[in-house]
Amino acid sequence: MSILSLLLTQQWQRSQFFNNLLICWLNLQNRKALQMKRVAASALTLGIFIAGIGVGYAAQKLSPSLYHDKSPAEAAGALLETATILADDGSWERIGVGRVYYLGGMKDKGEAIFSSILAGKHADSDTFRIARVYVEAGEWDKAKPLFDGYVERNPREEQDLVEIGTYYLLQGDRSTAERLFDRAFAIDQDVWSTSRAAGAYLGVKPQQ
Repeated sequence: MSILSLLLTQQWQRSQFFNNLLICWLNLQNRKALQMKRVAASALTLGIFIAGIGVGYAAQKLSPSLYHDKSPAEAAGALLETATILADDGSWERIGVGRVYYLGGMKDKGEAIFSSILAGKHADSDTFRIARVYVEAGEWDKAKPLFDGYVERNPREEQDLVEIGTYYLLQGDRSTAERLFDRAFAIDQDVWSTSRAAGAYLGVKPQQ
């Protein structure tokens, strides 16, 4: 074998060695990536499983012993604590729990829920629902700014404009109420909004 052939053979062997080394390294990286994906998938599955156990445990604890032979305050407190767990991160569900706290004489707990929702990222429908609770509580001074902001951001929600208008009318502010009615009926006209507006002139609160 000539020297040139020998050199070429050695060069080819070296290249094959490095190619094999590269392939081994790539395979190792792929295995690591696959392992990471499997670990992440397992962690996600475990998290979902644990969350399910938590909700299931809360539901399981909703037994008659929570409210049987208890004072009204004790029964309500136990049920509301369970409802808070079941509500999880659902804003509408949390507002529902907060409403009972607020109207049931535990305003501080209800207000804490409302403030937490409004302080974070939330939908305008959350603002609307919280304002409704303040109306139910007879606290128009708290409801009004929330409703005003809602109207500015949602100028074409016809049914909501009418409902807010009814609250203004029931508060004695007929001019603002009728401006909202005008805007709403220019967008659409349906039996529910029309009857709500009519009821407000007779002192009938809108059905929520």
